[in-house]
Amino acid sequence: MVQRCEPSPLGSATWSAPAPKRIVQFWDDLQRLPQDVEACMNSWRQLERSGFELEVFDKKSASDFIRTRLGARYEDAFNRCYHPSMMSDYFRYSYVFVEGGFYIDADDVYHGTPIDQLFVDGRLKLQPFCYDIGTSQMVDPSIFTKPGANQPGWIFYFNTTPLIASPRHPIVERALLNATESLEADSASGLPEVQATTGPGNLTRSVFEVISEGCSPDAMVVAHDWERTSTSQWPLSYRNDSRNWRLSNQQAYRAPSPSDAR
Repeated sequence: MVQRCEPSPLGSATWSAPAPKRIVQFWDDLQRLPQDVEACMNSWRQLERSGFELEVFDKKSASDFIRTRLGARYEDAFNRCYHPSMMSDYFRYSYVFVEGGFYIDADDVYHGTPIDQLFVDGRLKLQPFCYDIGTSQMVDPSIFTKPGANQPGWIFYFNTTPLIASPRHPIVERALLNATESLEADSASGLPEVQATTGPGNLTRSVFEVISEGCSPDAMVVAHDWERTSTSQWPLSYRNDSRNWRLSNQQAYRAPSPSDAR
């Protein structure tokens, strides 16, 4: 799937309805939004001139949306997310499943390339990633997306950003359900791991569960060249403290003080 040169032509009318041209972002506390992150988020506002809507949610508004549109079970699962990164993962599945549209992380910068072609149908669009255990580094897409490319220790997976789909997409639904069940599981052994519970591990698992159960691979499109459209900005101020999930994975989260958060 990752190394297929071109997306499969739309084989049925199942995914023919276009995805909504709506961009959704999340930051848990918008009153303490770092300026460098705000600049990343604002880079997408130029798309409003092309007919896109932009919505930004925080922890409270995301929780309200989940409670209203999905119910108490899903709100409880959202409230079990112990880190803002998990909240954003869980919220994106919830929102895109219910409303459809385009979720993008707050630290992604838009490069100005046209994206209308991603909304002509309702198929799920995902960005592929590949990690090399031997070097502890990401593999460049120009290398791992070539047909047949592979090395011992390469891990292929799908990123959770961007997440573009029509409402009620079965893969997004499964990602939401799997994350919910993982958050509901007995946590006697400690806090759950972020990647596997709500992040790319959960999404990648969900993709292959749904495809292996008979859903056509045409239900999704791999965005091989997403970095032409957007990249995650480094460095940013929040990556140096507990707001970075990598520094808080499986640890009780303590929001930094205002002086730390600058």
